[in-house]
Amino acid sequence: MLVNLRGQEKIISYGGCVAQLYIFLALGSTECILLAIMAFDRYAAICKPLHYPIIMNQRRCIHMAAGTWISGFANSLVQSTLTVVTPRCGQKVMDHFFCEVPALLKLACTDTRVNEAELNVLGALLLLVPLTLILGTYVFIAQAVMRIRSAESRWKAFNTCASHLLVVSLFYFTAISMYVQPPSSYSHDRGKIMALFYGIVTPTLNPFIYTLRNKDVKAALRRALTKEFWVKTR
Repeated sequence: MLVNLRGQEKIISYGGCVAQLYIFLALGSTECILLAIMAFDRYAAICKPLHYPIIMNQRRCIHMAAGTWISGFANSLVQSTLTVVTPRCGQKVMDHFFCEVPALLKLACTDTRVNEAELNVLGALLLLVPLTLILGTYVFIAQAVMRIRSAESRWKAFNTCASHLLVVSLFYFTAISMYVQPPSSYSHDRGKIMALFYGIVTPTLNPFIYTLRNKDVKAALRRALTKEFWVKTR
C-alpha cells in the first residue's frame, strides 16, 4: 500500500491483492476482539484488584490470546473467500488505497446482496458486540473509580484507561461506519477517508498513545526533543 501511495503506477497483482485483503481483515478482526479483552483486563485491575492474579492467570491469558487470533483469522478467511469469488467481469480499476471488502464488492458485476448481508452480520459480531462489552465494562469501572476517595488513586485509575478509550474511539467508530452498512450506500471519498483512519492513522498513533503513559518514555522523548532543539539552534 505504501509503495503504491508513493509511486506513480498504482498497480498490485491479483495474488498481492488477495494477500493484502486477507492479512488486513485478519489483523483488523483480531484487534476488535483484543480491544475488548484489554477492557476486561482493566476491569479486573480496577474493580477486582485483589483477585486480579487469579482472574488474569497465565492459562486464561493464553486461551484468550489464542481465541482472539483464531477468531480474527477465521473471520478473514470467510470474508476474503466470499469477496474474492465474486465475479467482476474484467473490471480491474479500484478507487481505493488498498484491497478492502467494500471497495472490491463495488467492482462486482452480479448481485452482491448476500455478500453485503454476510458483511453486516460479521461486522456486527466483530464490531458492535465487542464495543458493547467495552462500554458495559467501563460503566462498572466508572462506578468503581467514583467510590475511590483518594484523588491521586482516581487519577491513576483514569490514566490506566485513557489510552485504551482513545484507541477504541479512533478504531471502532471509523470501522463501524465502513463495515456495518451495505457497501452500496456510501461514497468512494467517504470510504477512503474512513479507511485512512483505521488503516493508517490509528496504527500510527497507537505506539504514541500507549507508550507516552510510561514515565521513562516521556523522559526519553523530552531529552530527544531538547537535544534536537539545541542542535538546530546552534
